Amino acid sequence: MKSEKLGSQPKAGKSQTLLQQLARTPDKLFGKAFGQQYGALCFRYKEDGSKIEVLVITSRESRRWIIPKGWPMMGKKPYEAAAIEAWEEAGVQGRAKKKPVGRYTYLKELADGNVAFCIVDLFQIEVTEIRTDFKERGQRVLDWVSPSEAARRVREIELKSLLVNFKPNASKARG
Repeated sequence: MKSEKLGSQPKAGKSQTLLQQLARTPDKLFGKAFGQQYGALCFRYKEDGSKIEVLVITSRESRRWIIPKGWPMMGKKPYEAAAIEAWEEAGVQGRAKKKPVGRYTYLKELADGNVAFCIVDLFQIEVTEIRTDFKERGQRVLDWVSPSEAARRVREIELKSLLVNFKPNASKARG
């Protein structure tokens, strides 16, 4: 194993993990406000109605598995913003619940190299329509999988837990 000189640091780059980069430059994270985002936990019932499938998509840059999510939108309620993200990122529409089914956190690398600590409120959307003419078509890969497979694919520990334990809330459609 090659030893490094004390005080020397490898150059930041894509080959290093985000946490390694943050360890050298904690000012990029600490002292900043938390970012609020809204996510869509999109699901559908299998043909026999006995089980559900959950939608996972890839991020545009790193191609890792995520769920549709985004920033708050002026004039839109949180569940409406989540539904818009699901449409723009994955071409799905459906019945969204007004109350979140959970919350998770993650570190978002911003275009300027800074990092935002984000809190994502997750809204259940029962998908009733899937279209191919959506804003980010061709920029992401979409896949319908079991909740446990979705949990296996995503990185965020809290999201894994929400996915593997997800049971659709079947009370009134938008309540």
